[in-house]
Formats: sequence, structure tokens, C-alpha cells
Amino acid sequence: MLLTMTTTHKPATDLGYLLHKNPANLNTVTVAFGVVHIFYPVATEDCCTAALLLDIDPVELVRRPSTHGQSFTLDQYVNDRPYAATSFLSVAINTAFGTALAGRCNARPQLVDREIPLLVKLPVLPCRGGEPILRRLFEPLGYELSILPNLVDDRFPDWGDSRYFTVELSRTCTVREFLTHLYVLIPVLDNDKHYWIGDSEVDKLIRFGEGWLATHPDKELITRRYLKHQKSLTTIALERLTDETEDDIAEQEEDALPNNQEVANINLNDARLTWAQNQLSQCHAKTVIDMGCGEGKLLQRLVKDPNYEKITGCDVSIRALEKARSRLRLDRLPASQQSRITLIQTALTYYDKRLTGYDAAALIEVVEHLDPSRLSMFERAVFGFAAPRTVIVSTPNADYNTLYPTLPAGQFRHHDHRFEWARAAFQAWGLRVAEEFGYAVEFEGIGPCDDVYGTPTQGAIFTRSA
Repeated sequence: MLLTMTTTHKPATDLGYLLHKNPANLNTVTVAFGVVHIFYPVATEDCCTAALLLDIDPVELVRRPSTHGQSFTLDQYVNDRPYAATSFLSVAINTAFGTALAGRCNARPQLVDREIPLLVKLPVLPCRGGEPILRRLFEPLGYELSILPNLVDDRFPDWGDSRYFTVELSRTCTVREFLTHLYVLIPVLDNDKHYWIGDSEVDKLIRFGEGWLATHPDKELITRRYLKHQKSLTTIALERLTDETEDDIAEQEEDALPNNQEVANINLNDARLTWAQNQLSQCHAKTVIDMGCGEGKLLQRLVKDPNYEKITGCDVSIRALEKARSRLRLDRLPASQQSRITLIQTALTYYDKRLTGYDAAALIEVVEHLDPSRLSMFERAVFGFAAPRTVIVSTPNADYNTLYPTLPAGQFRHHDHRFEWARAAFQAWGLRVAEEFGYAVEFEGIGPCDDVYGTPTQGAIFTRSA
């Protein structure tokens, strides 16, 4: 397998510093399935090309136990793994250029964040789905592509094109960014991986997809293929990719009309938290769970109230929970206080016994981040399975969006919102859920009220009779 990376940035030999590989040397790294060679066919001030050549050991592949289940006897001898760019190459990139992928350059740290013109060539790249998939994956990231189908056999052109392509990708960006995209997308194009997929692969995907995957229009396709179509892992990864900090949401929502001083001055996030705090107090709950707790801003308020005997925060994002732990200073609290507080990682679309047994649950700006197709699963998990006595829900009021001057018509307040309910739609949903799961429901507005469009945030209080 061969990959070349070329730059015309001057001096072009800076590429050697960024990749941590001296252009004057032949670098060799041994991996479990072969040997990786890194060398520079061209290394001048005007142009520098780094080549990564992965020499697969076919005998070692045969000796290694299959990770694809049952296969026919000759499979290891006739498949394309040793030749086409697959997850083997992705592993080789991480092994050979791990320091560059981590964004480190000890010799010249100022180069790490410098955008330079880069051209990567992959002479044999499999792509299940052909050229359209290649363009769908790379063009939204700003790449220009040159795609040439490879023939099945040069000696027999009538046999037509194979599923392999010679691909050139060009873009001006950092080396780290380019390598990150390649690391994730090469096995996605092949739609396969040569090794076992577990929870650690989700962490890798989130880590290497940071900053670009969450907003990619085909993030679901990428996630599904990267995780070898394992539904449970794909669901967890997609849930984690939707994680955005509460501060980001509040910052976008509070871009209010400059001539409406009452709206301009209010902090909607604080208003929502105050509303939630008041509702939980009024229902006389002793045990409370904040579902989708994010960085723990509501939890921070609740722990100050000694009336709560048990306080739990749950979120799908491990990173958010770590921030919540830091915000709450759990490690510094007395043991008696620590015993009141629990943080757990889970998704709200699955039955989880840890979510049961609470007097009240808060879902503050959570539901709009779920895909509409998953709402029924969410409803059953929260209202049917966890079934707290009181559930409070807040969500944006889509009617109010017309009052935001910088929000184009038809767009949501935050890029990760999957929908936003108008008041009538939210109330229809709330009434249906209440009837289906045995709750009564009341609706309230949160924030200053416009005579026509209502409040910026709308809330619902679901109460189940004992």
C-alpha cells in the first residue's frame, strides 16, 4: 500500500519536521502485519514529497486468526488486503505519524497550526459506493479531488473498471487535520476493518473526529462504516457526537433583538436553570436525576439544597461528565456530600436500571438534540421505564425564532438541533406522552413573553399520580 503527501509550501522541507521524519533518512517501523517504510522521493525547498509504503506480510495474515467470522479456505490468499488502501494503512498512518496526528512538533512548534498546501495521492483506493461516496465524504471538508477508476486488468480493458480508484486529494490545511481525515475515512471508504471493533474504537472516532465529524453531513454513514455496522456502538458514537456545551447553545440563543432591551439583557440559560430549580423544589422531590446534565450547571445549583438526599447527573458524553465532575469539585467535597452525588454515562434512548427510582427528572434543552425517529425510544425509556413521579422538560419555542435577527428563516437556533417545536406542536407532543404513560401535564413559558410569539423557551411539567 502506498500513500504520498506533497507540499509546495516554502521551505517545503518543513514537512519533515511536521511528520517527525528526516527527509535524508529511510525510516522503517515494524507493525504486526508487516513493515512501514517512510521515505522522501523529493525533498527540495520548493517541493517535498513524503511517501508511506506499507509492505504487508501475506504469510502473517494467514497465520493471524480471522476477525471476520467464517471464511472459505482460500480467502486469505485471494483477497485484496495486502494491496489496497484499507484499515491496515490507517493503522500504519497512526503508527508512523502518531506525533503529527497528536499535533506535536517539538523542533518547530509554530508549524503545527500552520495551514500549508498539501496533495495526497492514493494509487489503489477501494471505495464501496464509487466516486459519489468519495465526493460525499471529502468535498464537504473542503478537498478538491481527482478520481481515476482503475481497470480490472490492464491487459483486458473490455472487462471494465474495478472498485478501486487512483485518488488525489488537495487542500490547504494543517498536516494534522489532513492525517486525521485520512485515518478515519480510509477504512470508511473500504467499509471494513481488519481487526476487532470494541468500545475503544468509539473513543478513537470521537478523538480523531473532533472539530469536523459532528458537523459532517454524512456523519451517520461515516460512523456506521467506521464501526463495522455494529448498531450499539454506532448509537453511542452518534449520541456523543451530538454533544455541545451549554455555553455554546446559550451564546447562539441570546443573540436577541437589539431594540428589545428586556430580551437582550436576559440570560436564557440562567432563566431555564432557575425555572428547573423552582419546579424541582415545588414537587418536594428528595431524589433527583438531571438527564442530559452536560457540564453540570443545574447539578451545581441542586447540591446547595440540603433537602435533596440523592442527586444524579447522566449524559452520553464522557467529556461533559468530566467537566461536571470538575465543576462540582467532587474530589474536594466531604464524604457525606460525595455520597449524595452520582455521575453516570448513558444514553436516554435505552433502558438503564440506574435511571429508575427517582422522584423527579429534569431534561433541560435535551429533547431537541434527538433524531425525530428516536423520540419514541426516548419516551419509552424515560416516561415508561425510568418513570419518575415528576418530569420537567424545556425546549426552544420555534415560534419565537422570527425575533432573532441573525437567524435565517427555517433554520434552528443551534446546528445540532434536530428539530424545534412550535408551541402547538410541543403541547400536542406533551399531551400525547402524558396520556400514553399515565401522567398529567402543564405547560409554561420561560423567559420574557412576546404578545405574538410567546417566550423563547417553553416548558412542560409531567406529574404521575402516586
